[in-house]
Amino acid sequence: MRIIATAGHVDHGKSTLIRRLTGINPDRWIEEQERGLTIDLGFAHMQLPSGDSIAFIDVPGHTRFIGNMLAGVGGINACILVVDGHEGWKPQTEEHLRIMQLVGVKHGIIALTKIDLCDADDRELASMDIADHVAGTFLQDAPIVPLSATTGEGLDEFIAALDALAQQSAPSSNHHRPRLFIDRVFAAKGSGTVVTGTLTDGSFAVGDNVLISPSGSEAKIRGIQTLGSAVETIEPGHRVALNLSGIEHSELTRGDVVVKANNWHFSDRVDASLHVLASLSHVVSRRGAFTVHIGSDEIPARVRVLGPESIAPGHDGLVRLHLSRAVPLLPGDRYVLRESGRSETVGGGEILDVAPKLPASRAKPTRSVDRVIDEHGWITADSLTLLTGEKRDAQFGEWIVAAEVLASTIATIESLITKAGDGGIELLSLDERQRLVVPTLSQLSIKEGRVTIAGVHDPLLDHPIIEQLAQAGCAPTAPTGITPPELRRLAKAGLLFEREGEWFHVSALETARAVAVKLLLANQDGFTMSQFREALGVTRKHAVPLAGELDARAMTRRRGDVRIAGPKL
Repeated sequence: MRIIATAGHVDHGKSTLIRRLTGINPDRWIEEQERGLTIDLGFAHMQLPSGDSIAFIDVPGHTRFIGNMLAGVGGINACILVVDGHEGWKPQTEEHLRIMQLVGVKHGIIALTKIDLCDADDRELASMDIADHVAGTFLQDAPIVPLSATTGEGLDEFIAALDALAQQSAPSSNHHRPRLFIDRVFAAKGSGTVVTGTLTDGSFAVGDNVLISPSGSEAKIRGIQTLGSAVETIEPGHRVALNLSGIEHSELTRGDVVVKANNWHFSDRVDASLHVLASLSHVVSRRGAFTVHIGSDEIPARVRVLGPESIAPGHDGLVRLHLSRAVPLLPGDRYVLRESGRSETVGGGEILDVAPKLPASRAKPTRSVDRVIDEHGWITADSLTLLTGEKRDAQFGEWIVAAEVLASTIATIESLITKAGDGGIELLSLDERQRLVVPTLSQLSIKEGRVTIAGVHDPLLDHPIIEQLAQAGCAPTAPTGITPPELRRLAKAGLLFEREGEWFHVSALETARAVAVKLLLANQDGFTMSQFREALGVTRKHAVPLAGELDARAMTRRRGDVRIAGPKL
């Protein structure tokens, strides 16, 4: 399916053309039908001779309803620019064309309407004038099709051009992250809450649990329709009606967004490109009351120009947009910027960064995923996907690391080990990220909890006192033939430990732990020091420091005269 929006000046025949093509009146309101003036968005659909289906979004042409027009052009594939053959190009024709360009529309056709009221010279002059106005835009090579929705003249040629346009237009992209900007909410008799919109990403299925932004309310999809037919699942690039349970229609409004939880980053501060319309009579700076139009949403915002103080008409620049509420966004999303005070379209562009890391004075946003990694230094693979839409494999645990930061981390590790000498350092003395990096470095060796330069052996690790204390178990004698600093180095290596002046091999701690477990299995209320000493078969001289070490390592806890299980037993 392709989704095509109309565009053009008020009363140039947009709704009449859609009604003639589809048999559906896109003007839903009685007021619209009585006045012959489109006020809100209208929707219709048809099947083309090729068998493809297209959905139309008919937008109002009057300048007073530009907000409604903007709500309808997010996520469309192409447009029909409608120009009255008698009246010709008008101000709203120009604004609609520029808006379509700003939201990223790449393809379209031009309908020269009401030709039954024009002679051949009028048609030719109108076509030439249109060609001049669309030169340099995405419509410069678009066909101009003269037609009359009243008499039917030119309709066959126009439908053929529509068919070609549908083939030419690119299908919607799919990042497998569903998002539906709501453009209509109503209560259907017997069904409850129904919302409609254009599904621009991912897929929904009946039974899915969904999240509504910005309220955070939850709902469940009870039913799905597209082009009037019920379906079980729906893919991107379709006009969609969702029947939602668990939420009242009064709780929803146009501009709300339906997503799946944990699929999106919600942004209230973004960096973006901005093209300022050449027709603007002033520069764009931080001064002014602005609204940002994304999808069907209209969000009050503050603008900070990045770099220079302002952006001149007809020029491009970078801005930081401070939105009044958080929106589920992704780099590549298009937006239109309007100034509320002057009620004019300022320009628009592309979202580049949904979670700016650098202050505005240093920010230089691009769509580059590598830039995001570089600015974060360390970022989890899941977070990177949320912020950029791109999946990359984690390098260390769950982390992806910038090349410069990784080089600095490796240099820090090597410096610490070099300063420590042949004995190296304890692995646990490093932070989490450093510990993840160490095993990947071939120049380092990990043995018994210590990190050393590979190929370097500390002769102290072969000292006979280690074996002597191991053989002595839980009742060792005072070590001889070794200095206190050397004993402390062996303790740092995780081979020995000292408590209350007594030195033990680490195997003694495991023996003491096993005894504590056995005693606690027999009596969960705890064991006394006397019971512990007897079970170990040692004197109080050794039982007390061993119990103290169990306490220090949170394997046991002292409660009055007994010891109970600790969190690390």
